[in-house]
Amino acid sequence: MSQCREENESDRHGHGDNHGDHEHEHDHDGPDRGAEKSLFSQINQENVRCLNESEPGAGKKVIKPWHERNDTTKYVESDADEQLIFFIPFTGSVKLKSILIKGGPGDSCPAKLKAQDIDFSTAERITPTQEWDLVQTGEIVEYQTKMTKMYNVRNLTLFIPDNYGDDLTRISFLGFKGEWMAIRQDPIITIYEATANPADHKTPAGEDRIQHGIQ
Repeated sequence: MSQCREENESDRHGHGDNHGDHEHEHDHDGPDRGAEKSLFSQINQENVRCLNESEPGAGKKVIKPWHERNDTTKYVESDADEQLIFFIPFTGSVKLKSILIKGGPGDSCPAKLKAQDIDFSTAERITPTQEWDLVQTGEIVEYQTKMTKMYNVRNLTLFIPDNYGDDLTRISFLGFKGEWMAIRQDPIITIYEATANPADHKTPAGEDRIQHGIQ
């Protein structure tokens, strides 16, 4: 079975397959949420970043195609404490409808997820765009978004503040479902960028901060 077909199957039947994956509906706008599909191929994988990962580059490896969702040999584990921050850029504009997570084992499962524009110094103080209480399970769980807040998303920052009691947090799958639209470039922007002002392209001061959020 091809990767494309497998990902389409995930769109049709969600998490009711023989692997024990299941759907957890949470914080949604209503029953009519429209069509949705895997956004894996619309993620700018090269520029995915994860902060506080114990192994550099491990965070981007858990954003996998659907047919690799149960491969627990690829995972990200937090380093200094139980917190993780993911920055996920998309190749276009998306209407984000749900986030899928597989954590564990045991108490290393993430307990909470926040979507917001943050770094570790501000993560505990600001109000998130949306927040989810996560289920303690080693299965894939799907958490629905409030689509009125997740419309026209180009970059997504996710903060995991804690887990179920372990010193470290582990995640082996992170997926996204929704609708995707290509970004149409305005000619005036193209002309401007041809003579770009260096002041408009500042480099972040430190690696502990991600300068992008929900856009």
